[in-house]
Amino acid sequence: DQVLAIQFTKSTFEELAHAHNSFAFAISRLLARRLSEVQKNFQLGKTKDIEIPPAEVLSMLPFPFLQRHRVLPLKTEGNSITVGFVDDVNPNLVKRIKQFLPSMEVTASSIDSSYFDKALASISGLKEEKKEASAAKVLQQLHPKLKGLLERAVAEGVSDIHLSAGKKPRWRLDGQMSEIKDMAVLDEEEVYHLVKSQMREESQRTFEDTFDCDFAIGLGNSARFRVNLFRDNNGFGGVFRQIPAKILTAGQLGLPPVVLEFANLPKGLVLVTGATGSGKSTTLAAMIDYINRSKAEHIITLEDPIEFIHSSQKSLINQREIGSHTKGFSSALRAALRQDPDIVLVGELRDLETIELALEVANTGHLVLGTLHTATAMSTIDRIINMFPADQQNQVRASLGDVLKGVIAQTLCRKKGGGRVAAIEVLVINNAGANMIRKGNTIQLSNLMQTGKGSGNCLLNDALASLVKKGVVDFEQAMSKSLDKKDLAKRCGRNYIPPS
Repeated sequence: DQVLAIQFTKSTFEELAHAHNSFAFAISRLLARRLSEVQKNFQLGKTKDIEIPPAEVLSMLPFPFLQRHRVLPLKTEGNSITVGFVDDVNPNLVKRIKQFLPSMEVTASSIDSSYFDKALASISGLKEEKKEASAAKVLQQLHPKLKGLLERAVAEGVSDIHLSAGKKPRWRLDGQMSEIKDMAVLDEEEVYHLVKSQMREESQRTFEDTFDCDFAIGLGNSARFRVNLFRDNNGFGGVFRQIPAKILTAGQLGLPPVVLEFANLPKGLVLVTGATGSGKSTTLAAMIDYINRSKAEHIITLEDPIEFIHSSQKSLINQREIGSHTKGFSSALRAALRQDPDIVLVGELRDLETIELALEVANTGHLVLGTLHTATAMSTIDRIINMFPADQQNQVRASLGDVLKGVIAQTLCRKKGGGRVAAIEVLVINNAGANMIRKGNTIQLSNLMQTGKGSGNCLLNDALASLVKKGVVDFEQAMSKSLDKKDLAKRCGRNYIPPS
């Protein structure tokens, strides 16, 4: 935990190098290695004549982060981004950039400080023009201590902040949990008081009833955080997850083209599934953003809490937060039918009534996008049907066969070199698939996915094998995510040895 820094003159350094060959050799080797690493990442070139990147590119990383680390998004191409560094490339800093843009490939480039200052000045002007009164109001409500901590987290590229009674705050930086040593220990009530100023009355009542609640808060135009407040044996605890500042497009996320085909459907039900933290909200945000930019529709989102903020473009978007703007998903879905929607996003199909209503809304000529916590496309269908009483399941199969158009099942994997990428299983329901659902033959859907790859179908092992072959994910990481390890090993040209 202690670092001793010594400053010495050039002549002293030269004397050390001459007097101690091992010192000179070690320093030379370290410098050569550093230079080699930097040259691999840099695309060296003059930046004086390069135009300032457009606002949509500059906004892909938070402004305080750019200031703190003197980096600048320069251009994007597909799911790749080029980031300019004024100083030497720091591998840990690249990891933090990948936390903001987890599915994108990051390429480092050298830029000079004058170009960086000019670009930063253009962002500052843009920020002042777009500053909203509501954002300023939110900042005023934040407890000064919490505000300072969140601002530090954004500037450093922290993914999560953890507050726990009786301990110093901690945060997750470069994937590692570490104590914030220059902050004081939080007492039993301090965690709650720090967060309470940002909680709406509904959230406070929920917490008082259940001792656990989720909500989202904004830090002006810089960032948003999803917050979970809870009680434990020490008193109160809170976790702040930084929500990416930029809504990435389907191309930037590396999503398969069929995802946008689902977004273009005039009606039906499309489900995005996966474990908590698998990127479901990010995928849905990309789909809504695509519709918003390309079609004149009315979109209603029902979320708990609202994470990504959409501004109406070609489409009109109304975002409703459960607990703050409506009592529950089911009541909000009922109301949605009277609000003339074209697309309804349901943040979570968490109970029987909500699923019933979602099927009804999809059946009345609307496109419904929703999420479930299921691992595979086929298990999603079985989960929905099994939630209903036995005497209703045949009716539900018929209804689901009529309205279900596709399932996107996401499994998050660690990428080589840092960052994350989703292995995406896709089930596209055609007439044959709809009949299988109606007849209860969901086991046969795997054959449909094998033979219908031209329509966008993709099994989880197909997606994992592709990531391994492209060198994006280690074979061992893919194997840990596979449900059929022997099949995956075969697809990757490896031998599978079952654990003894």
